[in-house]
Amino acid sequence: MRKPAAPAASGKHTVTDDLGRKVSLPVKPRRILALAPSMTEMLFAVADTATIIARTQNCDYPAAVLTKPVVINYPMDYERLLALKPEVVFATEGIISLETAAQIEKLGIPVYYQAYDSVSDVLRGLRDLGKLLQQEPKANALADSLQNQLNQLVAGAATSSHKPTVLAITWRDPIYVYGRNTLFTDKLRYAGGQNAVKDVFAQAYPALTREYILQINPEVVLGGSFDQLEKTFFSLYPELRRITAYRQKRIFPVDDDLMSRPSPRVVESIQELKRTLR
Repeated sequence: MRKPAAPAASGKHTVTDDLGRKVSLPVKPRRILALAPSMTEMLFAVADTATIIARTQNCDYPAAVLTKPVVINYPMDYERLLALKPEVVFATEGIISLETAAQIEKLGIPVYYQAYDSVSDVLRGLRDLGKLLQQEPKANALADSLQNQLNQLVAGAATSSHKPTVLAITWRDPIYVYGRNTLFTDKLRYAGGQNAVKDVFAQAYPALTREYILQINPEVVLGGSFDQLEKTFFSLYPELRRITAYRQKRIFPVDDDLMSRPSPRVVESIQELKRTLR
């Protein structure tokens, strides 16, 4: 986030969000909400929780979020959103489309985006929210703590130069996976592995062919236990039993929420990956 302009007499200032959009926000918003579970976790970590007025149907962490009213984000329930009277809506790139944001802004509600390509982006996002919500000490303390935990992870990393190649499946038919241009790739770097997907596709979560997977031959597959994927994945694509991960039975489940949400639990997610790759 760039440095905001000086507050206007109306109590608003203009900031630039992570997508480069100019957004006019209240200097001290009192009614906020997020339209993605990951962003809701970010707000609960930084904001005065009394100012968080709602959640989406998928927001379930932390437990306190369950006390908040629900607004459906897909398809977007604009009428319900308007009735909640938020002063600003926070969105995450890839979850809420620009077309949806434009419709929300037509209702007079500003939309502020964050985007995360790396672990450091998540920490920077926390600090930015601290500035926007006048909660800088709280946000900076959390970001500093997470950075310290990352530093310890790096200091304690195994000295082995071999970094296993990991394929993380998000959908089985067709086969969608975590692409190279996702936060997952950077988390793997901290965990001592590497994304098996070598190419950068236009989609962050590309659909892969069986031929491509055979070619990259991942050493680890994430997305379910060996028995689960044997029944639901490898039975569909028996030729993929030739990959190293299957032959060595290095196929594991991971916490879907930790994997998919760029949130203050990012270090917890890295620690889970690190344990899995041992």
